[in-house]
Amino acid sequence: MDFLLEQIVGLLSSTPPPIAYLTEKLTPVALSLGLTTLPENLPVFLWSFFLFSVVHQVLAPLICSLSVNGWETMGRKARNNWAIHVVSQIHAFIIVPLALRAIESPELDADRAFGTDRSSSIVAAVASGYFIWDTLDAIVNFVDLGFVVHGAACSAIYMLSFKPFLAYYASRCLLWEASTIFLNNHWFLDKTGRTGSTLQLINGGFLLFTFLGVRIVYGGFTSYNFFQTLAQVKDEIPLAYVLVYGGGNVVLNGLNWFWFTKMVAALRKRFNTGSKTT
Repeated sequence: MDFLLEQIVGLLSSTPPPIAYLTEKLTPVALSLGLTTLPENLPVFLWSFFLFSVVHQVLAPLICSLSVNGWETMGRKARNNWAIHVVSQIHAFIIVPLALRAIESPELDADRAFGTDRSSSIVAAVASGYFIWDTLDAIVNFVDLGFVVHGAACSAIYMLSFKPFLAYYASRCLLWEASTIFLNNHWFLDKTGRTGSTLQLINGGFLLFTFLGVRIVYGGFTSYNFFQTLAQVKDEIPLAYVLVYGGGNVVLNGLNWFWFTKMVAALRKRFNTGSKTT
């Protein structure tokens, strides 16, 4: 796994002429916005945005055309829905191992508010590229304002870690994406006629386990530490940061609990239906 991660990081850090050109042009913009650690991580950010865009526009449609029944007759909206789930799954498989490696950083632990290092910056750059792609897709293929707001909020949060600010917690919150893998699996199984199957029930068990573990238990523990850190530096940062980050944390944790209860209820309904049928 470490070898594979190193290969991914090596690719994302490379600077062919187009990436080098954009890095040079965007560096003054990043510095003017106070994102002081972004310039050295712009290649990773640009590669992330570019590769997720290619997966969305080229790779995902190709995979789906070869493996999804009825792809040829699907409408544009349905095809895009498949494509964004493929991109989401690839992002989750990349970002979770990178985040796991980043949380071991002693530099971040020494300064949880303003500390930064190379591994956490790579995680933030990959996540920022993904969420900016996600925001643009939500605008271009508009379905609901909530998707646009979610993408824009996540983009802003992870971009602000380049000030640097709260990079310690950025990597930890991205571990929530572990549950996204099983959530996407659930969607794929639904769309391929496996709703209520044994495979979906097994996946549902893993979904509940990972959701409970990374979002409810670990997420709650991380949020407690997060508010302690925010309280310690509240006089060193704008009040808007305290309100936005503090309020956002409460909302996200509330949503995690809400969705967890919904998932438990849905799984119970499936099991009860299966018991009555037999």
